[in-house]
Amino acid sequence: MAAPLSPSLPASTTWGDPITETLELTGARCALSRGLVAAGDWALAFPAPGRLKIQVVIHGVVWLVIEGIEHPVRLEAGDIAVFAGDRRYTLASDPAVPAIDALPVLRATTDTFFHVGDEGRDAVTIGGHIDLNTTGKDLLLSALPPMMHVGAATAEAPAACWLMDRTLHEMRSDAPGAAFAADHLAQLLFVQVLRVFLANANADTYPTGWLRALADERVAPALRLMHGDPARSWSLTELARATAMSRTSFAQRFKEVAGLPPLTYLCVWRMRLARHILRREDTPVAAIAASLGYGSESAFSNAFKRTTGVAPRRYREAARAN
Repeated sequence: MAAPLSPSLPASTTWGDPITETLELTGARCALSRGLVAAGDWALAFPAPGRLKIQVVIHGVVWLVIEGIEHPVRLEAGDIAVFAGDRRYTLASDPAVPAIDALPVLRATTDTFFHVGDEGRDAVTIGGHIDLNTTGKDLLLSALPPMMHVGAATAEAPAACWLMDRTLHEMRSDAPGAAFAADHLAQLLFVQVLRVFLANANADTYPTGWLRALADERVAPALRLMHGDPARSWSLTELARATAMSRTSFAQRFKEVAGLPPLTYLCVWRMRLARHILRREDTPVAAIAASLGYGSESAFSNAFKRTTGVAPRRYREAARAN
């Protein structure tokens, strides 16, 4: 049922899976960077990283204190935390330990792992970040809660732990292709984090948006239908039937969790796909219009201009110039 949106898109792209689509549209790239080995009493205060942050614990216990989040988070071996990049945070052996500025400590060495506190190895943690393009900052950051904590005890955690272990191994290796392998393993780690969180989190903990709708068992079937065939002229009746709800109940529930009425969401999603194609491909505007269900190029162009403020060709020219 789901097919590539245009002949220029990779044939392997699995349109219809909202997570795959989002990772494709946002350019999400996860990179693990520096590791910390610590012992005794210690605490490091970090500035807001400005990017989506990921922290994994390899050994021991590390406390994570995030600005604006009331309770410190205890991370044990195998735990993963992903949190917004607009917040200062502290890593510590105990939340009560006074923190020192982490930047001078980081600048004092270029080693993959740096040491703080006493001699020894009470805790080992490794940090990284997730880069996003402009679409990603709008689409992914707005849909994620301020902090995601993936516990090692979850059923899906072994795969994440294996990926962490292999990423760490490649980061420390001088084998041919080690950097390439580490980069791609880190990408898989981020995918696994999203999978685990969707499988275990309460949908009510998400901000209003597409991710909360995907986590909501009642409306998710309709969301997947729209993503699976965005060119189809879906009716409210068809979408409501897929959720076993009345039109009124479905429309109300969808707006509560997604923040938009169902057919408005479909239009917005089409425009995101259109912007993606225009930035990356030379597909004619008429072909893009047809692939997204518009009866004519002018109808698509008018909808695109209403959404973005510029015509499709102007958008493509500006995107290529940057």
